[in-house]
Amino acid sequence: MKRVPHRAAAPRRPRRAFVLVSGALTALAALVVAAVVLTGRTDEVAAIDGHAVTRDELLFHMRRLAPGVQNELRNQYRLQAPIDWNARTGDRSALQRLSARALDEIRRDKTVLILARQEGLIGSADHAAFLTELAQENERRAGAIARGQVVYGLAEFSPEEYYSRRMTELTTALKQRLSTGPLRVTDADVRRAFDADRQAWSANATTYTYSKLVVPVPEGASGNYAAGLQRRVTEADRLAEVADREPGARLTTATKHGGGSAAHDRDLMAVLGTLAAGQISAPVPGTGQITYYELNDKSVDEDAAFAEYSRRIRQSLIEEKFDTFLQRRVDSSDTTVDTAAVDAINTEDVQQ
Repeated sequence: MKRVPHRAAAPRRPRRAFVLVSGALTALAALVVAAVVLTGRTDEVAAIDGHAVTRDELLFHMRRLAPGVQNELRNQYRLQAPIDWNARTGDRSALQRLSARALDEIRRDKTVLILARQEGLIGSADHAAFLTELAQENERRAGAIARGQVVYGLAEFSPEEYYSRRMTELTTALKQRLSTGPLRVTDADVRRAFDADRQAWSANATTYTYSKLVVPVPEGASGNYAAGLQRRVTEADRLAEVADREPGARLTTATKHGGGSAAHDRDLMAVLGTLAAGQISAPVPGTGQITYYELNDKSVDEDAAFAEYSRRIRQSLIEEKFDTFLQRRVDSSDTTVDTAAVDAINTEDVQQ
């Protein structure tokens, strides 16, 4: 057995399937648990802080991560043909890369599961317990459907789908549970984060007063017209001066509150958000016209901004603390790997 370094886990890619459930998975899970109890055999290929990682558990993660690793290898090595897991990609075979990625994922996820067990959120961090929980959930849904009850979401979870949902739910629950302890964020922490990035948090609480100059392009004007207009705008102190000199020009003044999801709102904010008071924008060309904006004044209701964003800031800080907290536990975990057992896994095992 040897210790292995931690690598970043690959992103999960859950799939969707709507099928009917049977009790077969429950029986399978029960057999797995019974075999462990009666024989003491776990097919252990690794251990994390004393918690066994079984061969079936490693294969589950290898199969789950295989599509993502295949795509990465195709992009990195510009491979056109289907991935040959036994072929070397760089200094290792594709299968070795897949098993290493799966072990990295297991190390992080198992740390989450161990922490969830310590916090009383689950009874066991073992893979067999996950299979049992999956079977119970699928049977519950099947029973509800049989009774004519409404079941939201999938009629039956695949192991991959349920794993992704379970890890998301446990991570969320851990953040909530630990937010009064190691992840605690004070009101002062929230205020400091707000003040440190005031411009970003205050965007939707900012009011802009601006002038808009629309200058029609004369019919038959040469290609130098836009350059001449830009020169006249640059030489002027205010857009009002230009409006008095350009035939057909229209100058309006308006007020805009930050935010808005419409394309026009986003385009306008992209211009106004970059201007200082008294500054004139670059020309915005349009069909038969050229538009300029001048920012007259900008004010921020900081109390409104803080009230609106404080909850989001607090959650962001909790997530940052959780990531740091979890990574420290991952880095300090006692991890051993039976390399011979891992190397014994072949392509046929992964493709089953």
